[in-house]
Amino acid sequence: MTPAIRELFDAAVADQARSYSPYSQFKVGAAIRTTSGAVYAAPNIENAAYPQSICAEASTIALMIAAGEHEIAELLTVCDGEMLGTCCGGCRQKIREFAKLDTPIYACGPEGLRRTFTLDELLPFSFGPEHLGH
Repeated sequence: MTPAIRELFDAAVADQARSYSPYSQFKVGAAIRTTSGAVYAAPNIENAAYPQSICAEASTIALMIAAGEHEIAELLTVCDGEMLGTCCGGCRQKIREFAKLDTPIYACGPEGLRRTFTLDELLPFSFGPEHLGH
């Protein structure tokens, strides 16, 4: 793991520990590095009304936007379990709004990096701002 990825991993793991997931017990942490080099991290936040839960990636994007940033350079998620965990479909679309198709997305487990994807690999043939002339 490179030092840059380790920085994201450590930030995501720290926030994974703060996860509010009393229903699923599935704790997730995410960290974003923006094109300015700033790092933002957040956990998932569950709600008894499941659709009202907030994914770690969405929380992290909200922090980035609140800080006045709008471009994701790389994103990392960490979750426990044997299976490879990646961003849900809704988060993939949220990431698409603020990242380029070749943006690296690191899928991690507690032991470290499990696999690297590009956004385009996770969300092929996606719909983005340029479809609306932006």
